[in-house]
Formats: sequence, structure tokens, C-alpha cells
Amino acid sequence: PILQRNNFLYFYIIVVYPGECMKLQQLRYIWAVAHHELNVSATAQSLYTSQPGISKQIRLLEDELGVEIFSRSGKHLTRVTPAGDEILRVAGDILRKVDSIKQLAQEHNDPRRGSLTIATTHTQARYALPPVIEAFIDKYPEVSLHMHQGTPMQISEQAVDGSVDFAIATEALELFHDLLMMPCYRWNRCILVPRDHPLAQVSKLTLEEVSTYPLVTYVFGFTGRSRLDEAFNDRGLIPKVVFTATDSDVIKTYVRLGLGIGIVAHMAYDPLKDSDLVALDASHLFKPSITSIGFRRGTYLRGYMYDFIELFAPHLTRDRITEASAIHAKDDLEKFFNAVELPEL
Repeated sequence: PILQRNNFLYFYIIVVYPGECMKLQQLRYIWAVAHHELNVSATAQSLYTSQPGISKQIRLLEDELGVEIFSRSGKHLTRVTPAGDEILRVAGDILRKVDSIKQLAQEHNDPRRGSLTIATTHTQARYALPPVIEAFIDKYPEVSLHMHQGTPMQISEQAVDGSVDFAIATEALELFHDLLMMPCYRWNRCILVPRDHPLAQVSKLTLEEVSTYPLVTYVFGFTGRSRLDEAFNDRGLIPKVVFTATDSDVIKTYVRLGLGIGIVAHMAYDPLKDSDLVALDASHLFKPSITSIGFRRGTYLRGYMYDFIELFAPHLTRDRITEASAIHAKDDLEKFFNAVELPEL
């Protein structure tokens, strides 16, 4: 800038040092590196940028803060430092708020256009979600919909780190403590046997009868498996689990091969496609399971996001979600939803 005073010209030079202003991009880089197992090369590929550029920006941020975010061995990152853990936690909060600002702006600019990403298990994706997805796409054809399938651990990690908008899960809900998880529906299991199997002639199954046969069922941690194990344990029985899978269709395939009797979610049985199998009611043998949908607290939900939740769980109206979002104590949240009558699928 130039200032003229008393016939003299004064020149001012303002020097800006590049390392002294924290950048949002630097926070994105450290967050992405931490969620790519400290692999800077893989992070660069995912962000469509260069590896040296990411490394330089991380160093600039560490120099500005005066602490190391990552420990190193030569040029390789080896672990997140204790200070880095705290910095990454705050960085995650900041990035989520930035994302909410973008969502808010998009909602005002074009409420019917955007994207929605869901993480769930195979059973939900294959049997519970198709009619919901169909109705949602019919209502919002301009919204790009993406679905990720995985284990409860993978689903929770994706939801917490912002990779997905919604998590839909039944098992291991303690992994989702950073999310607002809302109950959607109750469901139970059935026993699948070939039509000529001895159990097909039994009017009402007992757990003791079931335990005498080899079982084909879900991997532990998937689709209500914990309820199954609880039931056998409570009766002092040891189930003969000979084969496990995450996919209900795979389980049915091995039941057909005679490997054992199957225990699957009742929704996974199709009377037409599975007409060679008999589905025996097992609701009196196992406690029902509850499937929940959740999102990160503080997330700005666009209109079509509220609509998706309500399509999946009609009792989760916009007003009820807003009310639940204001409740932070776990016990209070449970009381709030205990008053809601859940449908059965």
C-alpha cells in the first residue's frame, strides 16, 4: 500500500509467511492420511493430488503448531502421536461442520439434487432396502445414491469418518457410540430345511431339537447372530455350527447341499425362489433383534435425507428425529424410543 502525507510517499511492505496460517486443506490431508493407514501414496491417489504435496502440507502444519501429528521412520509415517490424536479429533469435527455448511447451501440452491451414501450389511441391502431404494429414486431421481456393504466394524468406521451419510446395522451397536442410532424395526429368524428333512414334520421346534443338527448360519457379529448364541447359552446347549457366512443366499446354498440346517433372518426367505426349502418359525426360540439407522451427531440433514429415513422407518418423522438429536444421554434416548412402537419385518 502507498500513503501520501506532507508531500512524502510512504511505502509499506506486508510480508505473509506461508506456514503461519492453518489451511482447511491441511486438515483434510491429515484426516485422510490417518484414515488410509498412514499411507501417503494411497491418500494422494484418493484425493487426486501428489504425494510430495501432501507431505509438504503436513510438515507445514506441524511446524506451525509446534508438535508432530505423525511419528516417522525415515520418510514413512509410523503412527499417530498422542497430540496428533487430539488434533485429528478436532479436525474431524471441523471438517464435518464444513460439510454441513456445504449441505445447507446445496439444500437452498437445489433441494432435489445431491448425493446420499449408505453403509449396511448384505441382509439389509438384499432384503430390507430394495423397496425403500425404489421409492426414494422415484421421488428423487436427481439424487445420486451409493451403498457400501461391510461388517458392523467397517460400517461404524465409515459413518464416523464421514465416508457415508447413514449407517444401518443390527449387531455391535456399541461401536456406533459417536452416532445417533435410531431403532427402525424388529425382526426374527427362521430355520431352513429341505422339504424331506425330519424337522419339516415337527409342529413346534424346540432349541434342544435344533441343537442336535449341524447348523449353517451367520458369522458372529452379523445380522443378529448374538441373539442366536445367547439363546443356546441360556439353555446350556452348545450349537454345532459347521459353516458360517455373511450372505443369507450363501447360507441357503449350503443348506441345499445338505451341510446342515440354516438359521437366517425370516426376511431372507422367499416362498417362490426358495420353494425347495421349508421355513420353520423360530420366533419362540430367539429374542427379536432390532435394526437401527444412524448418522453423526451435528450432521446437517437435507430434506431428502429425512425422507429416506422415513421411507425406511415411517415412525422416524422429521420432528421425532429432531427431538432425538437434542437428547445426548444414552438412558434418556432409550426411554425416548421405548415409547415408540416398532414395526416387525
